[in-house]
Amino acid sequence: MNYLKLYGFSLSFIFCCTISFAQDRVVLKEPDHNKPSLFTSFPDKIPVDINELKNLFSNTAAKGKEVNLQFIDKKLPGFNGKIISATSKYNNTLRSVVVSSTRFNGATLTFSLSTTTDGTVRYSGRIVSFQHADLFVLENQNGQYFLIKKKFHELINE
Repeated sequence: MNYLKLYGFSLSFIFCCTISFAQDRVVLKEPDHNKPSLFTSFPDKIPVDINELKNLFSNTAAKGKEVNLQFIDKKLPGFNGKIISATSKYNNTLRSVVVSSTRFNGATLTFSLSTTTDGTVRYSGRIVSFQHADLFVLENQNGQYFLIKKKFHELINE
């Protein structure tokens, strides 16, 4: 008789385990390939003077200040905007600034400078608008910095 109770309990336990779910299924959102491009008039690779970007970290750069960044190629329009965030952490070893563009609707420039313990300085940045299909990423190629055009959905998952 005890064996029937044990089999009944085991069968009930196995049944409960098979119909219960431990995790919900995650539905991935497909990228919107119909977003308009913002930087169609720009080349795929723009050389950048890193000193021009480092000026964003000067003492006069403060939240709300207007900035005008020029590219090395003077034929291209610069990046104009207002500083919306400027932070410095860990005794100035990590500094970051965010500039909201007045020329490119919805675009922001995020530029960061980090200093390692051995004194090496690394720069990173991007120009992105979440409403558009393209963006620029700052990359170092053989000691020269370039803004490289990329597709939005290649870098950011929604």
